[in-house]
Amino acid sequence: MLSLLCRTLHPPPPLAMAARVLPRALHSAHASAMAFSANSHFLTLPLPTVAHVSFAKSSSIFGRKFHNGLSCTGDRKWSVGGWYGKVFASQRDYRKFRKRPLKKRDKEKELELSVKICIEEQLPDDPEILDIAEMLRLNVPMAMKLAFDNLKDSEYQTRDRVINDVGCFETVELSVLLCNDEFIRELNKDWRDEDHPTDVLSMSQHIPELELPILMLGDIVISVETAARQAEERGHSLLDEIRILLVHGLLHLLGFDHELSDEAEAEMEKEEEILLKSLGWKGKGLIQSAYDAEDADSRPLENIDRKKEGSLRFYRPKFSYIFCDMDGTLLNSKSQISSATVEALREATSRGVKVVIATGKTRPAVITLFKSVGLAGKDGIASEVSPGVFVQGLLVYGRQGREISRRNLDLNVCKEAILYSLEHKVPLIAFSEDRCLTLFHHPLVDSLHTIYNEPKAEIIPSVDQLLARTDIQKVIFLDTVEGVNTTLRPYWAEAIGDNASVVQACPDMLEIVPPGTSKGSGVKILLDHLGVSPKEIMAIGDGENDVEMLELASLGVALSNGSEKAKATADVIGASNDDNGAADAIYRYAF
Repeated sequence: MLSLLCRTLHPPPPLAMAARVLPRALHSAHASAMAFSANSHFLTLPLPTVAHVSFAKSSSIFGRKFHNGLSCTGDRKWSVGGWYGKVFASQRDYRKFRKRPLKKRDKEKELELSVKICIEEQLPDDPEILDIAEMLRLNVPMAMKLAFDNLKDSEYQTRDRVINDVGCFETVELSVLLCNDEFIRELNKDWRDEDHPTDVLSMSQHIPELELPILMLGDIVISVETAARQAEERGHSLLDEIRILLVHGLLHLLGFDHELSDEAEAEMEKEEEILLKSLGWKGKGLIQSAYDAEDADSRPLENIDRKKEGSLRFYRPKFSYIFCDMDGTLLNSKSQISSATVEALREATSRGVKVVIATGKTRPAVITLFKSVGLAGKDGIASEVSPGVFVQGLLVYGRQGREISRRNLDLNVCKEAILYSLEHKVPLIAFSEDRCLTLFHHPLVDSLHTIYNEPKAEIIPSVDQLLARTDIQKVIFLDTVEGVNTTLRPYWAEAIGDNASVVQACPDMLEIVPPGTSKGSGVKILLDHLGVSPKEIMAIGDGENDVEMLELASLGVALSNGSEKAKATADVIGASNDDNGAADAIYRYAF
């Protein structure tokens, strides 16, 4: 029997603090500390080395509760210090060793490899995960043994040599934790100030100053969710990917760091390749795999080999993309994105689902809104390099945020609308790409900027100047709900004939757009550009301008606050936007 030992997490030095692969594209992990004794697995290695491997239902490293579903005997409760607490000698009887001079280990004496394999509590009782954990009982000591042997003849110039020879130690301890994206995201944020999930983190616990006979190598944390996505992208099994991540994490603990320089990256990549080849494990090293994945980003999703039905069922989303409206959908009645919706969007992106905005708004308005909740930028939901459908589908941006489609409103219709605005003193805004134009100041015009975050309207002194300055995609009349329903809509529905169309996203606004305009057509253009089938997408909306998009998607969700046309078209009707309807739909239907 091997009892798991309790220790606090020593704050590692800055360079060894938390190592990971190249940067990529998610609640606190709640649990009490619990540990139990497990049957030890002994592995006979070529050299006189004994590997003690135990499964842990609780991590002695993080003070958090884990599970695995494997048989075990007995358990006992204990407590640990905080993540950043110091290692106190009394907690592990370190005092009796500190004064003892270390000697070279007797060649006849076996080096004990103590390995703990942990499964985080929130992972499901998935047979695939349990099988992988069982396999790691054999794989981890093998990888450690080979990596240690390679240190003896290492000529790498960039490796930190604080660990150079394990011969002076009696025991080497290593913990490997399999977790989900939520757990590793929290670690990544706390230790590296990067608020996103990652594939592997290495956290050193070696403290040379203590001069212990135990080499506490550290902890390797692997997100099974991210590993599953990467395995699918790279065309090999989840076990293969986790083995690759294990090797990468182990090399970081042994002083390799690809982020230091090009030379360091090349040296670590070479050692990854040597270890994987020597162990007979499939796949390229993580560094090379990451570059290969970047080169394959433009590959259409339907050309990626899919695993058999039911495999990785916990991690696989039902849809590759979620197309989502803004006003009345992601935004509540105060034109805000609720914290619940923010978390749902993060959950979706963390699981590999790409969220694309399809809205009547301009791109700057959308970016401003997502920036306010920390979801803008290259790794967020909206940015100038993200795909999206804007201004009712009249402006469509594809890969790298480049414009792939634009439709403009007929010039004569524009002129009639502007003259009507002047004559009846009804405020009007003309949308021209990222700009909003108007002819006179009005409080309702200001509200489009202050409430709906659209670019502040520029006042153009004359009709001719406005029409001559730039292309116009659409115009919006702003009035009361009654004014729109009783006056504006009846008049313009008849006046424009076949030269334009009338749509409504909000009850107090009337939009005049080119004929045949719809978000659905814009979404279709974007899907063709990305090489994505409508079967791979879910759509969420509320207005009549969302109808075609809801029809196109494999699953269309209309919120209960939406128009009757939208609800009649949708496959399901969700909660209202003020009840976090979009968030509920994501959790309920996307996974």
